[in-house]
Parts: sequence; C-alpha cells; structure tokens
Amino acid sequence: MSKEHHYKTIIKWTGNKGTGTSNYRDYERSHTISVENKPVIEGSSDPAFRGDKTKYNPEEMFLSSLSSCHMLWYLHFCSEAGIIVTDYIDHATGIMEETSTGSGHFTEVTLNPTVTVSEISMIEKATELHHKANEFCFIANSVNFIVKHIPKVLVK
Repeated sequence: MSKEHHYKTIIKWTGNKGTGTSNYRDYERSHTISVENKPVIEGSSDPAFRGDKTKYNPEEMFLSSLSSCHMLWYLHFCSEAGIIVTDYIDHATGIMEETSTGSGHFTEVTLNPTVTVSEISMIEKATELHHKANEFCFIANSVNFIVKHIPKVLVK
C-alpha cells in the first residue's frame, strides 16, 4: 500500500522595479521561497539568465535536493547497518544543457560525498551503502537521468 505525501510552498516574485514585465530587461528575477514556520529563502535566476548571483537559483536548489536526499537515506542506512558516520560533505556537480529554443534540462548530476567513519572495518560497507541510498532517494527516483556517485570514505 502506497502513501501520499503532500507538500506546499509559496513562491513570491519580488523583482518588480515599477514597470512589471514591460521589457525583458526591466524586471529582476528575484523571488522568495517560503514554507510555513521555516526561514524564507531568497531566490533568483542564474546570472546567465539575468539573475542575482547572491541568491539561490532553481538549478542550485535542484542539485541540493538530490544531494541532501541521498545523504539522508545514506545516513539512515549506515545507522541501521552499524556504520558510525562522524562527518559527511558532498561537493555535488550538475550539468544543464540549454537547447536552441532557450529551454533546457539536466543531463548529469554527480554526487561526490566524502564520508568519515569511526573504524577502518566500516569502509567497505560504508561505500556500498551509497548504491542503496540512490535506489531509495525520492528525488533521484524522480529524474530522467542517472545520478552518478563518486564516494570517498575516510577513517577518523
């Protein structure tokens, strides 16, 4: 039996400089992303599309969603397997291809997690669990390309 989970978010455009979208160059791409009882996230488009480089863009948020979903499943499976993770950092990368029409899509995402475990005997299983985390990640299961993984496991 499957369960449905429902999510709500509010996206509010804040980039009206007084004349709305009267011209492509006359408005900012600034917006806020909010969810009840959570801090507001300042967003914009990528600077390549006239966005504010100091704000998060949808492409970065997408990449972050894939990376954090993977991490959360991974930590869950490590905990169940008795693998003690003491540190986790991922330098995720993604490639988005822009088409001749101005549309585009991601063609590749690579997660590069560096995981620190407490004992050398945990390295092999800690490495294997990245595959299982990918199989369970809700976001990875929702994309139409393969999410690659290049994990590194350290002992400390």
